[in-house]
Amino acid sequence: MHTILTEKYSFIRRAIIFLVATALLTPALALAETHPLFNLQSTTQSPFPSDRFTVFDSQQLTGLRVNVPLPNCATNPSDCADLTLVNQLDGFNPQPRISIPFDGAIDVSTVNSNTVFLVQLPAAFAFGQQNDGNIFHGFTPNVIGINQIVWDPASLTLFAESDQHLDQHANYLLVVTDGVHDAAGNPVAAVAGFRNLDADGSADAQLRAYRQAVRSLIDNGTLNKIAPGLDKKHIAAASLFTVESVTATLESIRQQVKAAASPAVNFNLGTGGEKTVFPLNTVTGLTWNVQALTVGPLIPTSLNAALGALQVFPGSISTLAFGKFSGTHWQNANVFIPQVPTRQSVPAQGTEDIFFNLFIPSGPRPTNGWPVAIFGHGFTDSKQGAPFAVASVLAHNGIASIAINVVGHGFGPNSTLTVQQGTTSTTFLEGGRGVDQDGNGQITSAEGSSTFFASAQGTIGSRDALQQTAANLMELVRAIQGGVDVNGDGLQSLDPNRIYYAGQSFGGIYGTIFMGIEPDVRAGVPNVPGGPIIDIVRLSPSFQLLLTQSLAVRVPALLNAGPPIFFNDNSPLRNLPTVINNVPGAVAIQTVEDTSRWLGQAGDPVAWAPFIRKNPLPGDLAKSVIVQFARGDMTVPNPTATALIRSGDLKDRATFYRNDIAFPLGLGLHNPHTFLTSLPKPIAIEPQIQIGVFFASDGALTIDPDSVGLLPPSVPPLFETPIAGPLPEDLGFLP
Repeated sequence: MHTILTEKYSFIRRAIIFLVATALLTPALALAETHPLFNLQSTTQSPFPSDRFTVFDSQQLTGLRVNVPLPNCATNPSDCADLTLVNQLDGFNPQPRISIPFDGAIDVSTVNSNTVFLVQLPAAFAFGQQNDGNIFHGFTPNVIGINQIVWDPASLTLFAESDQHLDQHANYLLVVTDGVHDAAGNPVAAVAGFRNLDADGSADAQLRAYRQAVRSLIDNGTLNKIAPGLDKKHIAAASLFTVESVTATLESIRQQVKAAASPAVNFNLGTGGEKTVFPLNTVTGLTWNVQALTVGPLIPTSLNAALGALQVFPGSISTLAFGKFSGTHWQNANVFIPQVPTRQSVPAQGTEDIFFNLFIPSGPRPTNGWPVAIFGHGFTDSKQGAPFAVASVLAHNGIASIAINVVGHGFGPNSTLTVQQGTTSTTFLEGGRGVDQDGNGQITSAEGSSTFFASAQGTIGSRDALQQTAANLMELVRAIQGGVDVNGDGLQSLDPNRIYYAGQSFGGIYGTIFMGIEPDVRAGVPNVPGGPIIDIVRLSPSFQLLLTQSLAVRVPALLNAGPPIFFNDNSPLRNLPTVINNVPGAVAIQTVEDTSRWLGQAGDPVAWAPFIRKNPLPGDLAKSVIVQFARGDMTVPNPTATALIRSGDLKDRATFYRNDIAFPLGLGLHNPHTFLTSLPKPIAIEPQIQIGVFFASDGALTIDPDSVGLLPPSVPPLFETPIAGPLPEDLGFLP
């Protein structure tokens, strides 16, 4: 018996030793119990984004059109409406929210930019076409990591943002390696369907082409050209995807604007045809008669404080002029631009008069006319607001300034201005562009540009209001180039070869788009810009109610928290530890936010920032630029400003106002978002002077606002030019 037991235990001992040895020799195969899913029939059971969920379309610049499956449209009509719009696009989000589902729990501490990353493919690569090894000749791999990581235990899905904003029209390979471990510490492993990519007899040609493309990219020979040192055996899953067009709509519109004759300018806006050009020293009053109701009287509002702002430098402005020109609108009656394939021209929908305010400096007119800065006002503001606050400083530096109303701003189209000159008054249309979208009989200060929660078309309505505004600014450039004669003396008042741009807040947002698309603007200063719009809305206390309203009207509703904002997306800021999601409903909200970013890219300043200097569009040149932003901005929070700065590689061009230093000294603002226009504070005048000097030097000279010297020497520096430390990725709100 003893001998039998000894032999039995000896056998067991040898078996255990064999199993342990086998496990140590082949850990990825023997111990792995967790795998990334690779079911290419589902967007939630395979890595995403993925060109698997596209169709070939020769009318698109990418050769593809998105084709994600729709949910049950009876039970989820909001998601269905969103994805129907997504399926019109020609590729995936340049700021993708990556999702990687697993069949078991993972050790999130092993998820990082070394174990999950993106590789940009050569420009010659095209999904669905034969791509031989020659496309990698001279190719330098661009490996991009991940950030803002979320692990959702309920769905066993890993979510992450790309660490960089991606290039339009480019192709990327998402790689998941076995450096990611499961909850037991074992490397994750590829499922059979991923290991055998060439074993597919499907009748689905798109599926076969996709599997073939991924297989060809990760075989050992090709993979070493894409990412040297990465062996196929360490790849647990991968996904190939193509990034959508960002610039196609506005490039089509730009071609139409540049091909058209310069619009003629009219300064005879009075109800009896009176000229609406006024020597500023004769103007004794200014009243804005606001159409805030579709039926009922206009509401008189004094603008005498705005007139006072024109005297920051007394006598700097000689003439206040009001004019208009005929512009084109590409938005339809539902305030969005109808989607066409990106290889096709975007059709115009009609015309409208575009009204402007023009401020002419004092002194002799330069030979070619005054250099001119287009100034873009902010959200809920109008050309009767911020443009008045900056005009005097610009004029003091020899720069005329001009402003239009943004789409949906300036209240209703029946709004008027009344200019008082002693006992004489002149009344004329102001050019309000607001509309009563919700049918309640009221026209609010931004109604017509912010349809964020009004309908399933909300995101693209907001996106296209920004694109339409950029288009109108291009038309304004053409009007200036055609000759603006304010005095009727046959001489051009504005120099068509020295056109600049500055804009505050919303003006910095659409101004970034405008600077990226318009080749004939020489330099620009976006002040407190940021994006994407959805991130401004979800992070800013000023706008979070908009997202609450949007989530409340979705079907099914997605509100998942109590007051004051009733939602919790549990989404981390950059460079923070991985979030283990324990908030029910948070992932659904994150998905809605991601779809909004995706749909909004053509109107996202973060997507347009690279075209200003880093990577100008064909036919354009890099522009001189300053980005002014403020610490602890509560309206356009710092992480959204830094997203724009990082995307455009503009850190060296960032002027950073340190409100965290100024406020305790009694020199700042609780919300520093409006520091540029908070007259008569030095924190407003100094950065305005920076803009004026910058434009006067044709974008060559960038002064430090502190050097203006409006504050005592005992006050520490309040501006960093350029920003001295790392970009602030936190909120930094004052308590």
